[in-house]
Amino acid sequence: MSDVEPVRGIIIAHGSLAEGLADAARAITGAQEDSLIAVSNRGLSPTALADRVLAHAGTGPLILFTDLPSGSCGLTARLLARGRAATGVVCGVNLPMLLDFLTHRDMPVPDLLGRLLERARAAIMCVPAPGEPHADPTDPRG
Repeated sequence: MSDVEPVRGIIIAHGSLAEGLADAARAITGAQEDSLIAVSNRGLSPTALADRVLAHAGTGPLILFTDLPSGSCGLTARLLARGRAATGVVCGVNLPMLLDFLTHRDMPVPDLLGRLLERARAAIMCVPAPGEPHADPTDPRG
């Protein structure tokens, strides 16, 4: 067990996306609710969104996950991370990234950010791969 304070995660997203992602990631990993917080921008001004995120941020290491790099969610995350120690912003959040986050929260933020990007990118694929023929749904071998 590490003496490092675990990194807290906050997902900032449009509509109910943040809650859906957080709920799924916590259900799969068994993580506590306070390890990954969901914040929606629904009905909030940029200032109110920033206030809501700050209410959950605490003072320890933090990663702000956003659905998009621009718009109110991405811009709020970037603004809040400025000048805040041990804080990272990841845009384009996906479930594999969050699963990895919840199981590696004891890593230093810079190392964790690189790992999360690697895992998230590796999880994005096309099936079948471009140029490969589609499987015959009547063939029991797949």
